[in-house]
Amino acid sequence: MRIQGILPFARTLLESAASKGSAVIDATCGNGHDTLFLSRLVGSEGTVFGFDIQEEAIVNTRKRLLEQKAEDNVTLFHTGHHQMKMHIPGSFYGKIDAAVFNLGYLPGGDKEIVTKGESTIQALNQLFDLLAPGGMAVLVIYHGHPEGKTEKEAVMEYVRSLDQQKAHVLQYGFINQKNDPPFIVAIEKR
Repeated sequence: MRIQGILPFARTLLESAASKGSAVIDATCGNGHDTLFLSRLVGSEGTVFGFDIQEEAIVNTRKRLLEQKAEDNVTLFHTGHHQMKMHIPGSFYGKIDAAVFNLGYLPGGDKEIVTKGESTIQALNQLFDLLAPGGMAVLVIYHGHPEGKTEKEAVMEYVRSLDQQKAHVLQYGFINQKNDPPFIVAIEKR
């Protein structure tokens, strides 16, 4: 297949927004795959802030970073992404180049613990203040479960309402796949 899959395309978008020395956010650390990717992308000169509400996710992410000998450039917060402005130092406000969200539940974890539309929208509102001009938020939206469908609707209503003078919003996904395939929403701050 020549069309990029969802996760590779998400990384392509992140690579277009961030580079060595960038400050970035993994808003949902999960099992640490994106945190590790971001750590390598921004290098030792860069900074990664990672958030997850589940202790298991923070533990999994730390373990992955250690096992993969990641750069010492990651700060993890065991809290929801809707509290990012409370934890990211003010010196980074307006300087974040990229952020990634994987919405849904922790793969291999408790499927009853899921991201919610309200807190995700709170996080996106905060992130908009943190992003540099040209900075990008990449959301991978998993909506194949009841709470995911509810969150998807709330997030899509929110992103559709963003002023086009302030942000470009892209939706990318496969439309002929069964079982509610995940899709991407990318928001670029103007």
